Amino acid sequence: MSQLMQQLQETASFIRSRFDSSAKIGIILGSGLSNLSEKIEVAASIPYAEIPHFPVSTVEGHSGKLILGKLGGKDVLVMAGRFHFYEGYTAQQVAYPVRVMRMLGIETLLLSNAAGGVNPVFNVGDLMVINDHISFFTPNPLLGKNEEELGVRFPDMSEPYSKELIQQLTAIADANNISLHYGVYTGVTGPTFETRAEYKLIKAVGGDAVGMSTVQEVITAVHCGMRIAAVSVITDLGIREEENVITHEEVLEAARNAEPKLTLLFTELIRTL
Repeated sequence: MSQLMQQLQETASFIRSRFDSSAKIGIILGSGLSNLSEKIEVAASIPYAEIPHFPVSTVEGHSGKLILGKLGGKDVLVMAGRFHFYEGYTAQQVAYPVRVMRMLGIETLLLSNAAGGVNPVFNVGDLMVINDHISFFTPNPLLGKNEEELGVRFPDMSEPYSKELIQQLTAIADANNISLHYGVYTGVTGPTFETRAEYKLIKAVGGDAVGMSTVQEVITAVHCGMRIAAVSVITDLGIREEENVITHEEVLEAARNAEPKLTLLFTELIRTL
């Protein structure tokens, strides 16, 4: 057994010793979006620092705990706070919790993030359902020896985001008068926000939004055979004529203001699964 598989088994065994879970749905919450966890009927939670081999979230807006509970009438396993390459973790460490979720039986993964708007029709507070992504600007988490127990050497990425789940999100949004955009999320390393020229490049290569997370998690989830849906909250606008100064505090505030819509979308989607 490889060191990675041994660590994954140790982590999963520890979590099972604290959680008696049959959850099939996992959620990863992004910057400023952890308050969705307040809507969960919490059965138990574990701070990341207590979980063997788990990274620890160091970013403001990420509470840093694993939660088991019910949302939308279903059992869910929730990461309230995620890990980022810019924190100094490797791409494999960023991906580690997704693999743990799969070993715990998670089959469907829902992700949220705070993202910068690149598409000129976007406004702060809009929601964008991710229908594809560009990951060229970040290290691939599958580099290195492939673990055949987790997935194939060359996973297909032609539909990383489930079309079926996107259709369900659309129906829920229509029924609740929530406006949605659909687009391509471009993953970058951070921690700097983009220059004007970088925003223009991302737009030129087909990106509608840009952020510092998600793509490595999604690649790993596809490798593990999960279904995936992801929603970006547009928390700032990259291409604009006025002063283009962006702060993390503004990003968190915009995410919190948009969170009720995201919470409703995820809750109702889970109810249908």
